[in-house]
Amino acid sequence: MTDLIPHGLKVHLVGQGRADLAAALGVTVEPLDSADCAIFIVSAKDGIVRADSDSWATARELYIPSIVVITDLTAENETDFEDMAAIAGRILDPVVTPYLVLHLDDGTPIALIDLITQQIIDYSEAAISIRESDHEHQEVIAEFRDEYIEALEAAGEDAFENALLYPALPWIVGSKLGLAEIALFLYRVPRSS
Repeated sequence: MTDLIPHGLKVHLVGQGRADLAAALGVTVEPLDSADCAIFIVSAKDGIVRADSDSWATARELYIPSIVVITDLTAENETDFEDMAAIAGRILDPVVTPYLVLHLDDGTPIALIDLITQQIIDYSEAAISIRESDHEHQEVIAEFRDEYIEALEAAGEDAFENALLYPALPWIVGSKLGLAEIALFLYRVPRSS
């Protein structure tokens, strides 16, 4: 899947599962001080370790655009995507959530809802499908959507690229939920070389 990221982009990955995400994206892990972008993997099951927090501080000092990727999102976990994003926002720096995770009745994550377009990105089948959300979905996400849009407006148009705004995105290995959305942010990263 090397076509997921722009050619020549240098990505630093931090956290549990970084080898899996590097393989899924088709990247090798670069040193933080020479990276164009940093991805911080946070487990909804295990949380954030101190060494990862220290790397986050270094990325802030170097103004490296950074993405928080939340993993271990299962029906069995008590901590869901929104909870873990809030925790990451308190431990690291405030994050924004461009997407929310939709679940089956049993709690299994199967889709994302884009807070800007309000479209549902369904990962429940082998081929990803995109459809318009129902009015009920739009009502449920209205507050999250308003907060996200306010954060974007306050931070400015190029805030992510300038390492001033940090998206939190979900990723599930088996269904690849969130992988394309991570790649979309990677395409926005300015390359140093």
